[in-house]
Amino acid sequence: MKDILAYIPQRQPFVMIDELVVASDDTAVTKFKVKSDNIFWVNGQLTEPALVENIAQTAAARIGYICSEKNEPVPVGFIGAVQNLHIMALPGVGDELETEIVIKNQVFDVTMIAGKVSCRGAVLAQCEMKIFIQSTNKSAII
Repeated sequence: MKDILAYIPQRQPFVMIDELVVASDDTAVTKFKVKSDNIFWVNGQLTEPALVENIAQTAAARIGYICSEKNEPVPVGFIGAVQNLHIMALPGVGDELETEIVIKNQVFDVTMIAGKVSCRGAVLAQCEMKIFIQSTNKSAII
């Protein structure tokens, strides 16, 4: 797929995904390679907020891709709540993260997702997240 910046509103140094691998009606998968110059890099590890943001940006990339395919503007979303956050491990430099989100529920401009960040087959983090979408186009489906 094309440049990830076409699908998300975030810009460097706050971009936490590199590639959108899958985008469908109810799921998305992204990849992200951890680098030591990351804004969330502390004491040899990528910190917890980066993993949460990585999940949120995976959801953003999904809707950005869907809107792009419809020639609609990419909406801006906001994390409204994070629930059941479990961090099992933090990645190090050079690790490639694979993040998957699944849409659990959609009510108007609020989407509930389940997100999971993995590295080499091991789950590093998972949570549920409520995302509010600010859309100028009311026909956009999250």
